[in-house]
Amino acid sequence: MALPVLADPYPWPLMGGIAADRCAVVVIDMQIDFCDPRGYIGQMGYDLALLRAPIEPIRRVLDAARAAGMKVVHTRQGYRPDMADMPPWRAERFRRAGVPVGERGPLGRILVRHEAGWQIIPELTPRPGEPVIDKTACGAFTGTDMETVLRGLGVECLAFCGNTIDVCVHGSLREANDRGFQSLLLADCCGAVDPGLHAWALESVKVEGGALGSVAGSDAFAQALSCA
Repeated sequence: MALPVLADPYPWPLMGGIAADRCAVVVIDMQIDFCDPRGYIGQMGYDLALLRAPIEPIRRVLDAARAAGMKVVHTRQGYRPDMADMPPWRAERFRRAGVPVGERGPLGRILVRHEAGWQIIPELTPRPGEPVIDKTACGAFTGTDMETVLRGLGVECLAFCGNTIDVCVHGSLREANDRGFQSLLLADCCGAVDPGLHAWALESVKVEGGALGSVAGSDAFAQALSCA
């Protein structure tokens, strides 16, 4: 079974003959803390409609990917309960932003592992056997076994979706690119706190003929997999 997905500025995967089981969808930080008004982002006053908009497109992408035999990997952002992995300067930044990470909120301690807000939203609950990578940095490869997991799965190409497109999704995609993975950014499967940031993130991937990867929508992705 082979792809590609029609994408801009080049198809994904770019080189022909790569089977679907050598590819993975990476779902970045689709957590309650980012999608619920009582969570981290909601308490900062942002419009959560922009962060919840990707839920249905992601669900369609996951259905298509699983049916085609493609791998699925999830990430979660969160800190240790003792906060030993939180740099002091970062804690101060969160405090200045008005949402002190680690303190108790309506969904438990904010962005702390194993609290209610840290969990992945029910609509996108990982299936049994799908790896979940816990991270503290924006990028999913920093300080985690993300690359080891992907190499162990035999994955060469990654399709990224999740929250937020300009921070954690973008950071993870850049890290993947530097490690030799060929990346696709699924435009309508990513959320942002501002439409301008969403647009910037898409264009920055495509610059210089696709220096960081290529961009497609969920419909093109699902159609390619259904025809593969």
